[in-house]
Amino acid sequence: MPIRLLALDLDGTLLNSRGELSERNRRAIAEVRERGVRVAVVTGRRFRDARPLALDMGLDVPVISHNGALTKHARTLETVNAMLLPLEAARETLRVGRAEQQDVLISDDPHGKGLLVYDHVSEGNHAFAKYLAWSRRIHGDEAEDSVRRVPSLEDYLDHAPIHILFSGSCATMRDLRERLAAEIGDEIKILSTEYPRQDFTLLDVLHPEASKGVGVAAAAREYGLTPEEVMAMGDNYNDLEMLQYAGTGVLMGNADSTLRDLVNLHVTATNDEDGVAVAIEKFILTTEEKTNGKPHRSDSD
Repeated sequence: MPIRLLALDLDGTLLNSRGELSERNRRAIAEVRERGVRVAVVTGRRFRDARPLALDMGLDVPVISHNGALTKHARTLETVNAMLLPLEAARETLRVGRAEQQDVLISDDPHGKGLLVYDHVSEGNHAFAKYLAWSRRIHGDEAEDSVRRVPSLEDYLDHAPIHILFSGSCATMRDLRERLAAEIGDEIKILSTEYPRQDFTLLDVLHPEASKGVGVAAAAREYGLTPEEVMAMGDNYNDLEMLQYAGTGVLMGNADSTLRDLVNLHVTATNDEDGVAVAIEKFILTTEEKTNGKPHRSDSD
């Protein structure tokens, strides 16, 4: 069965280690779109952070952001689906984070472009400060609308946010994850994005039913597609549910070796070796040339 939906993680997958979209990847995506394949960005990034790339590539499939918690159209800002972190669970997550002396970020504004809220940066938390600086820098004139410092997150948190984010060393974040799971349990979902070589982990706390897999499944249903018609590509733990859902799951060559032992997936080249284009050429372009030729875009595309 031909692939009709391509779901792509961004960091570590579509983008190289410098955060850039290579020309080979760009051409491969343009070619599959010409053949009628829909392309979806599926990312742990905030919607605001992923939107510029989706607009640049001209993608018409809603952006699946915040690890599946928020799905929105890049052009119109129409919200397709929002799975907000319940308020009580959010307050408990904040309490545990404070008890573990961790800096906290709250992702908010599901109906707009997105807002990142914090109240404190600990001395020496360079990763946290670097992430805030990056979040401001990439939005230029909209930096003040993108990131906001408030006097107190406890006072600010009077409504359900999109998700809560922590960052730190791999060991520190594993300890925090264990405590969150023990004290809050099924009221939340915890997703890790680990970079062992940099000893750095992003820890996202979301609605208990949110995941990239749920987001991709919803997109497939919207277009009347089965899992067998979906190809998903990723490089990290937060991609696993999406990769397992897809009929063709492809793990990047730069993924940590432990991921390869968890699931039976195809493995492509690294993100610095245009692994996305390599997989597209193998599983979509070559296959369709051998079987069906080049299908035409439908009028609805």
